[in-house]
Order: sequence, then C-alpha cells, then structure tokens
Amino acid sequence: MTVSPHTPAPAAPEPAPRFLLDAEQRAFAESLGAMLAAAGAPAVIRDWSRGERAAGRALWSRIAAAGVFALAVPEAYDGLGPRPVELAVAFVELGRYAAPGPLVETVAAAAALSAPGPAGRFLPGLASGESMATLAQEGGYALDGDAATARLVLAADGLRLAPGHGPVRASLDPARRLTRLLPGGELLDPDPPAGRALLWARLATAAQALGVGLALLDRTVGYVRQRVQFGVPIGSFQAVKHRLADAKIALEFARPLVLGAAVTMAPADVAAAKVSACEAAYATARTALQLHGAIGYTAEYDLSLWLTKARALRTAWGDPDACRAEVLRDRA
Repeated sequence: MTVSPHTPAPAAPEPAPRFLLDAEQRAFAESLGAMLAAAGAPAVIRDWSRGERAAGRALWSRIAAAGVFALAVPEAYDGLGPRPVELAVAFVELGRYAAPGPLVETVAAAAALSAPGPAGRFLPGLASGESMATLAQEGGYALDGDAATARLVLAADGLRLAPGHGPVRASLDPARRLTRLLPGGELLDPDPPAGRALLWARLATAAQALGVGLALLDRTVGYVRQRVQFGVPIGSFQAVKHRLADAKIALEFARPLVLGAAVTMAPADVAAAKVSACEAAYATARTALQLHGAIGYTAEYDLSLWLTKARALRTAWGDPDACRAEVLRDRA
C-alpha cells in the first residue's frame, strides 16, 4: 500500500496487555512470602494433618491479618475487595508454602454469601480471620469440615448452614481433611450465586497450584545442584536440564493466564487458568519426584507435602476435563 503525504498513517495496533504486577502488589507478595517462610510451614502442615490445629490456627490468623481473606470480602462488610488480582497474588504465595486449611473454601464461601443478612453475619468474621469457613456441594466432601466454624452447603434449595459434619476421610493430600457435611440446617439464601463461588474457588485454586509448582521447581533445582553422580552434580546432565526447563516453561506460561483470568474474571478464562496452572504443577511434581529418586517417595521428606498437594489441587473445584469443557462452551 502506498501512503501519500496527505494520507494519514495507519493507526498503530494496541499493545498486547502485559500481566505484570505493580510495585505495591510485588511488595505484598514479598511480605506475605516472608511471613509464611518464617512460620515453619512443614511442621504446621504435619500438625494439621494429624488434627492438631493450634499452629495452623495461629498461621490462619497471621494470613488474615495480612489482609488475604479481606480481599474476597466487599468493603461494606469490613473487607478490602473484591480484589481478585491481589487475591491471586496472595494464593500463589500460600501455595508456595503449602499453607494448610480451607483457604480456597473460605474465599468461595465469601463469594456465595451475597444476601445482606447472612453476609453481615458471616463476612466480617471471615475477613478478620475470626471465622474459618468451608463450602461444599450437597452430597460432596467438604475440606476441613472438622476445623471450620462455618460449614456452608450449596444445596438444591439454596445456601444452607450445615448443622455438623461426619467422620474425617483420608485424602491423597494428608493436609486436606475431608468430611461430609450433615444435611438440613438453616437456609441462609434460597438463591445464592453458586457460579460466582465456583469462579472464585477456581481462581484461588489455580493460583495456589502455581505456587505449589514454583516451590517444587525451586526445591528440585536446589537438589540437583547438590546430588552427585559420577563425580558431578546431576544438574549438569542434559536430560535433567531438559526436564527442569520443560517444567519452568509450563509454569511461566501458566502465570499470565492466572493473572489475566484475575483481571477479566470470565468463567472460560478462569477455567483455562486452572487447567494450565494445575497441569503445570502436576507435571512439575512428577519431574521433582523422578529427579529426587527414592527419597522423593518418602512421606517423612518435606517434598511430599508439595507433591501430594499438586495432585489434589488438580481435581479440586473442577477436574481438567470439566475446565476444558467450560472453555469449549465459551468458544462454541
């Protein structure tokens, strides 16, 4: 095409969005990460797995004091939100340190509590950390129903407050204590926003899985630099470098999807982010297990706390097939 002096030049294309954190968001992630690193996460996780909750509740209070749960609670109910981008930033760090407890479920519960009466009754406590919530579909398993102070059920007739819980069931991840919630209970809202609760749960799960994958990669890189075979660190072997590079690429491709989904909060974007982050974390877990050798299989070795969580998060709040179906419905 010839452009004459009198013909306006074609407009420059809009630059593609860059999902980069600003200085305040980076500082928030760093401060939260420093707090979680100082908490001695492996010991807290192992106590929680045994049903010993004192250390876990103390960590929960510190997480709440950092403002994490308030990010999912509207300002009208003593929250800071809704601020999904900052919430995603926080959950990456929570996953990086494998913090135990119904973290995602508390966020989902906050999204489900939209009626003014129940919202005013529960949301301020969730924002401050005084309350710990779990949320489940009717007939499904609830995470940490034995520890939660508010047990919510998305039943056929609306959002209900469960009157109690059944026995604890073993989970693939020992820190994820599963229980059935008892039927009946007080009807809080006949028309709760179940879709919004699922949306926030999937976003938080995706961010948490991304953090788990990053922690597994960091631990594995450190290990292959120290483990020696044939007189050299195994990290110098080309095959090992390739496995770690594949894991790194998958995680870095997932990161902008998670942040982009937090910007749009579109169901298909959030579903795509969950698939990408959870599959990347699961693939990284398999790489970490292989490169650690036999030691990676032992429950006593701290790596197992992240390995089992990566596998459990993969199917939490929608397995890969369900999330891919959500994306395809949007593209149809």
